[in-house]
Amino acid sequence: MNVGQIFETSLRLAGDRLKKHYRITPFDERYKKEASRKVVFSELYEASKQTKNSWVFEPEYPGKSRIFDGRTGDPFEQPVLIGKSYILKLIHQVDEKIHGHSTGPYSLVTQQPVRGRAKQGGQRVGEMEVWALEGFGVAHIL
Repeated sequence: MNVGQIFETSLRLAGDRLKKHYRITPFDERYKKEASRKVVFSELYEASKQTKNSWVFEPEYPGKSRIFDGRTGDPFEQPVLIGKSYILKLIHQVDEKIHGHSTGPYSLVTQQPVRGRAKQGGQRVGEMEVWALEGFGVAHIL
């Protein structure tokens, strides 16, 4: 997870408890130092206070909570982040990505096709790919 995802998860936990939705502009650090962190922690504190759930915001480790082992009842060594994270499936459009190369520009050094669709290049065959093709007995396609 990156820092933005951690803030998002924590803010969503506060929002779920307070029945609120948030919209924060990207790069809000331009306006005030640690602006995102202050918003997230203040909302977690408010959620903890209003719902009377002290685990939502613990001052010793803000944004994290202690969880307990279900078998022994002992707390785990480190506090953890609790919350829901937004995940979107990235759908690639094959029609936009498909590219072929039969003849065209080649690198003078490697005698391989140049890289990239923008340069009318092709897919380079590396040493391991050559070994795989040889292993399957189809080295003649090289």
